[in-house]
Amino acid sequence: MNTAFLYTKISSLPDNLIKEVNDFIDSLVSNRDSLNKRKNRKPGFLKGKIEITEDFDKPLADFQNF
Repeated sequence: MNTAFLYTKISSLPDNLIKEVNDFIDSLVSNRDSLNKRKNRKPGFLKGKIEITEDFDKPLADFQNF
């Protein structure tokens, strides 16, 4: 999409809607930045922090009647 076209459309809006558009753009930028931060995680950083018990796959007593 052409930025000049967007500028023309935004310029035709009243001031209160221009503020909403600006806030929305800020929100989009913030979301993009937070997504980029999540991609920088290192694999295995929780290794040894989580344990699964031996009976993890054992059927639960609460569901034996079904």
